[in-house]
Amino acid sequence: MAGIVVRSLADRRGMSYTTASTLGRLEREGPVRLTALAAAEGVTQPSMTQLVGRLENQGLATRVGDPDDGRVALVTITDTGREALTELRQARNARLVGLMAALSEDELQVLGSAVRTALPLLRRMADEDLSVSSRGKSSP
Repeated sequence: MAGIVVRSLADRRGMSYTTASTLGRLEREGPVRLTALAAAEGVTQPSMTQLVGRLENQGLATRVGDPDDGRVALVTITDTGREALTELRQARNARLVGLMAALSEDELQVLGSAVRTALPLLRRMADEDLSVSSRGKSSP
């Protein structure tokens, strides 16, 4: 159900969910090896290689040398990629505002109560996800 909500709010402007998610991850986590990026996004390395190639062609991401290992390339987001994410987020927020404006006062109160109830659980889930991601980064 959450996936449906996320996808319905997303105005990805022709950008796939995986593309938007990958750019968001690059923005949050900084330069990363392609293999780690593929694992984090739950896709195969060949699929991520193709995606990164498309991102590079669009000027949204680039590969840079790893300062710790000159043989390795890291994928990083570009300023153009950051601008694209900002536009995506603004469109998502505008859509959410529009949907919420259509709610009655009673519906808004019920929604507020539901959010207050669900928020601690969502925080725990996010913390667990970050913990798993952190462990994955430290492995070779």
